[in-house]
This record gives sequence, structure tokens and C-alpha cells, in this order.
Amino acid sequence: MGDPRFDTFMGHGPRQIVHWEHWSCPDAESYLTGIDYYDHPRLCRQRLHELYPQLGLPVPADDTPRPRPSIGTAAETLSTGADNRPRARWGDTESANWDFGTSFHSVEQVLACSPLELAAQRKIGGAPFADVSSEEVVYEQAMARWAPGLRGKPAPAGWGETAWFYNTLFMWPILTFGWQLFLESCMLSEFDRIMDEFAEISRRVFRALARVPVHFVTCHDDIATSRGPVCSPAWLRQHVFPRYEEYWGLLKDSGKQVIFMADGCVDACVDDVMACGARGIISEPVTDYKAIARRYENAFLAGEGDNRILCRNREEEIEAMVRAMTETGRMSGGYMMCIGNHIPWNLRGEAVKRYLDLAAEIARR
Repeated sequence: MGDPRFDTFMGHGPRQIVHWEHWSCPDAESYLTGIDYYDHPRLCRQRLHELYPQLGLPVPADDTPRPRPSIGTAAETLSTGADNRPRARWGDTESANWDFGTSFHSVEQVLACSPLELAAQRKIGGAPFADVSSEEVVYEQAMARWAPGLRGKPAPAGWGETAWFYNTLFMWPILTFGWQLFLESCMLSEFDRIMDEFAEISRRVFRALARVPVHFVTCHDDIATSRGPVCSPAWLRQHVFPRYEEYWGLLKDSGKQVIFMADGCVDACVDDVMACGARGIISEPVTDYKAIARRYENAFLAGEGDNRILCRNREEEIEAMVRAMTETGRMSGGYMMCIGNHIPWNLRGEAVKRYLDLAAEIARR
């Protein structure tokens, strides 16, 4: 029997539709298993795997208790750390500070920046790579993360492991300069050089990823908000999509498939992304997945589920969502069940259980 995740990525998923969930809800794990996640993280996750193997969540190496976050209720969404900076609750811990752009204070500073110099000085890293100063440095990090025992060997046949890169291209200027300065600068002709330099950094990353023995690479770029593309399609077609085609061509030449991940509504970008060589798209519930399934036969698709429905925890509404998702799954052999806007820490365990149990019962092709 093949790996159902591999088969789904390739567009011929099994009768029971598999899951790809953005999961960070420890209280739901305790509710689902009857084992306190913080007291027994390994036992809790082992039991969760027995009950819901379709989630495919990793099991901790040991059962050392974990500290409970100081932010404990939905009303307590922020805390201040020792550095007197705000932090938000995230999963079983608290967020880091996203201080992107704080070292830039003007458009002039942005236009004087050399991303290649920053990379050479190891002042920027593209998640999950702490160091993007060279192709070889990226390659060693990627091998250690995804294929430590496969050096010099091909990826095992039917293996569903997925490498990923968060900063495919569009994320670079946002994370380096911050939203405000990026939007103030990106239409200026001088910004072309900056995008060229970011593109060169990503080029070395994708050359490295092309050498890693996996079958799939997830490429993330938040090119859209809930209302559509951040920048005009014309800007994206000048600065972003041609580079996607180049990078993904490197991956495809090495036998890999590309999965594109983005926040927001990507309806206006789907055709460009697919033309660049993506196998499919994982996004948020504001995207029209049925329209994509109609246009692209058995494309990979995930993200149609909506956590706002789980927040309301109405049985009939959750069932209607699961049935609607199943309908799309029957349109595409590449469809996965996925709450596209996340299963966060403050969802009620009862609602999560209802969703998972209904999916197990209903979500069949």
C-alpha cells in the first residue's frame, strides 16, 4: 500500500481523503485523548496518532512535561516578556517578536540596501535556513533537516516527505523592510535591483533544494490578502512569476513536484502559479477551490476548511463544511482536507473532534 500523502500530492489520492492540517491546539489534543498534553506530551501525541492517524503529527522523543503558556485564555491574547515587548499565544508556547523592518526607517535606506551583502554577512536567513550565504551552506542545512540518512541516495519511491522554503521570493522584501516600506518602495525603478538581488539569494536556495532527495518542495509566498493580490498582477508578472518558473524548473528537472502555499485569496494568481509549474496550491478558505478543481484536473488542493466555522461550533454548520469539502475532494484526486486558516490554540476541543470525526465518516471519494 502506497503513502496516501504521496498519492494525493500526485493527484490520485485514496478513497478516504487525507489531511494536511496547520495544527497548534494542545488543549484539543488533551480533549481528544484524555491525556494532559503538558503533563505527558509524548503519551498524548501517541494516543492522538492512534485515534487520528490521518493527522500525521510528529511524536515527541520523550515525555518530559512542558511548561504551560502564561497566556491562558482567549481574553489574554498578549503578554509582555522580559524585554518589555508584546508576545501572542502560539500553540503550546508564545510567539517570538516579528520585528521585520525595524532597522530600516526610510525609502532611501531601503534603496541603498544590498540583500546579497546582508546574506554574505549572515544578517538574513530564509526560513527554515538560518544561513543563506551560499548554495552549499543551504544544501547542508536542507540535508540535515529532511534527508540526513540519504546522502548520495535517491528519495525512496512513494515517499511523501516534503521540503519547504518560506521566502520563495515575495517574502524577502516584506520580512527585510516591513510592509510599509516595501509598499512605499516596490513601484520605484530603483527597487528592481533589490528584487534582482533577492532573486539571486533564492536561486542559490533552489539549486540546493534541487539536490536534496525528496519528491516534493512546498514553496511559500504570501502574495495575497483575503481581498486578492497584494501587488498588481503586472508587478507580479515582472518581478515574481518569471522567477517562480525558473526556480521550479530547477526542481522539476531534478524530478521534484512543487506545491505552492500562500495566505489569502489567490484566485487572481492561480493560472500564473500553475503555468509556472506548480503541482497545486494550499491556501485559505477565501480561495475558490472548486473553480481550481474544474480548471486543473486532479491538481493538489488544500485549505478550503474555515476555522471561523469551528469557532462557532454549530454541529450542522461543521457538517455542511465537511460535506462541501468532500464535494471538492471528489472533483480532484489531489485534494486534502485542511482548515486553511489554521487550527489555533483557542479552538474548542469539541469542535475539533466534531470536524475530525465527520471527516473520517464523510470525506470519501
